[in-house]
Amino acid sequence: MPPNPDRPLILYLAVFGNSMGYVLGQHDESGRKVRAIYYLSKKLTECETRYSPIEKLCCSLIWTTRRLRQYMLYHTTWLMSKLDPLKYMMKSTALNGRMTRWKILFSKFDIVYVNQKAVKGSAIVDFLASRALEDYEPLNFDFPNEDLMYVATTKEDTQKGHPWKLNFDEALNTVGNEIGAVLASPNGDHYPFTSKLDFNCMNNMAE
Repeated sequence: MPPNPDRPLILYLAVFGNSMGYVLGQHDESGRKVRAIYYLSKKLTECETRYSPIEKLCCSLIWTTRRLRQYMLYHTTWLMSKLDPLKYMMKSTALNGRMTRWKILFSKFDIVYVNQKAVKGSAIVDFLASRALEDYEPLNFDFPNEDLMYVATTKEDTQKGHPWKLNFDEALNTVGNEIGAVLASPNGDHYPFTSKLDFNCMNNMAE
């Protein structure tokens, strides 16, 4: 579901010994149910598996902010996790170079740690983290299409209440299968992304 600009986002983050997973959601109109917006999991690199628990959490949160940049830059995000990496970074007086760089990157986002003993979404994110794919390639939001110079929105498209629009295309060849899309919000914001599919398919299947 597309996020509501008037409500904070909720980020469930789980980190295991060699993998991590997250679910991004937002409360519905009733304020009692959380609807999922985006979810993903990944394997940590060999170097990342040697980090301390707090460093693994910070590293995973940095990776998450890069994947969800188009959402988190414009919303307050409630962080649901077992540890509070932001509090550790702000109060620690002896951060190494890597943690110092991460601290600077976190300053771009409005992230608020929410401490809850029991979080319903934690079971889902734990499941994702425990089953992260080895060779999974995440979405690429850089959109390496040099022919796409500008995306325009008509005046009617920006009117309040207009639905989100998705412009989609795919490319299939002997090298692999890839999809590209541009998501247009009712406010006129555009979110381009591409992804390589890890399975063989025809044009209709990719779409």
